[in-house]
Amino acid sequence: QVQLVESGGGLVQPGGSLRLSCVASGRTFSTLAIAWFRQAPGKEREFVAGISYTGSSTYNTDSVKGRFTISRDNAKNTVNLQMNSLSPEDTAVYYCATRILVPSFNRHDYLSWGQGTQVTVSS
Repeated sequence: QVQLVESGGGLVQPGGSLRLSCVASGRTFSTLAIAWFRQAPGKEREFVAGISYTGSSTYNTDSVKGRFTISRDNAKNTVNLQMNSLSPEDTAVYYCATRILVPSFNRHDYLSWGQGTQVTVSS
């Protein structure tokens, strides 16, 4: 079982940036796809970005394209989500999750989840 720990959330003004990190335990990290999801109050958990096990393929939901970048460092068992040009609509709890090889847009396809990190965009 892979354990995931997110960090990097916080309060930021509109237009600002944050960098989220997801650190995974276990020796199988290099075989896992990692995705970031987010859940705002009263809304369903939605896919934000994902990266394949090699890092060669990345996926972003339309609302974050051009603003968010996902990357991974398999030597450090870490996946990062660089978030730029943040808006209040990005306010949510952000979760990282794993599944084998390639990401899926469906949250039900993921095996392990972190505890989440709060991102609040407000002036």
